[in-house]
Amino acid sequence: MNSPKLVMAYENNKPYIAMFIVQAIYAGMALLSKASISSGMSPFIFVVYRQAFATLSLAPVAYFFERKNVAQLSYALIWKIFFSSLIGITICLNMYYNALDHTSATFAAASTNLIPAITFVIALILRIERMHIREMHGWAKLIGSIVSVSGALVFAFVKGPTLNFMSWYTPNGEVTSMTNQFGSRSEFIKGPFTILCSNILWSCWGIMQAPIMKEYPAKLSLVTLQCGFSLMQSIVAAIAMERNLSAWKLGWDVHLLSVAYCGVIVTALTYWLQLWSIEKRGPVFTAMFTPLALIITATVSTFLWKETLYLGSVCGGVLLAGGLYFVLWGKRKEMDGKMIEDTSPTQVETTLDSIKTQE
Repeated sequence: MNSPKLVMAYENNKPYIAMFIVQAIYAGMALLSKASISSGMSPFIFVVYRQAFATLSLAPVAYFFERKNVAQLSYALIWKIFFSSLIGITICLNMYYNALDHTSATFAAASTNLIPAITFVIALILRIERMHIREMHGWAKLIGSIVSVSGALVFAFVKGPTLNFMSWYTPNGEVTSMTNQFGSRSEFIKGPFTILCSNILWSCWGIMQAPIMKEYPAKLSLVTLQCGFSLMQSIVAAIAMERNLSAWKLGWDVHLLSVAYCGVIVTALTYWLQLWSIEKRGPVFTAMFTPLALIITATVSTFLWKETLYLGSVCGGVLLAGGLYFVLWGKRKEMDGKMIEDTSPTQVETTLDSIKTQE
């Protein structure tokens, strides 16, 4: 009797399980990337190998599922895809991984909570989104964006007292951190600022995808093309920035594990899981799990790497998550309002038809 109940509980909670796995994978990406970059791997070469693994893993899947439904590529569309790959993938990833040399994996995971707010602000500037001053959801998105940005600034630049709850784990109660190696103020600011710029580029990439997908609706093929273009662009950037041939060698170590994990697991598996979750529960449901990656990353970093955790970081993380939920709540209310507006004419026509039938 318990077996049917367990199966039913599993079926009902599959979207939650899927999103937990997705956020755990993203946390693993931040942790492994930080470990690889900190151990000496060039960020530019890291991006090349990551995009190579991503392209090789996605290409056969895209060909198998979409070989009969791929739209034709015009020269204009190819240039659009090439430019979006350059802005939102190549430059964005190179900035992200270079920033990991100057900040912690925890902040890298925390910064992803800013993306919905940044996207809303950019869309507002481009007049893609509208600020509904008379509606509660409009103010919720605006206030949420401000709170998220404030939380990121607090997380990055406000330390406060150290939370030494891991003192039992370290000898003599001394807590060491992978992020305390940067003494100068410029080094302390460089990492968070670069990651914020990377998030802005990623938000721009997300906005560019809507018009591109109208011309080229094959999602898997589109992602594969962008990874392929990004691979070529990243090779050029890496050759220009890294002249040491020995830096290109990959051994059976954390470097190979990191690039394979980021290229195959992060790019391929999480794409499918998120797509499936969006189909089942919608995009707002999937976005609400974003702070989970921060919690997992901060916990693992504290236990595994003895990363110093400050009260300011905790407060900044709370502001980030709170601002994110404000934005998501406002977006959800706006979508619900649009659905009501879209369905109301149909309902009126149905009612009139039923009255005529009764007459």
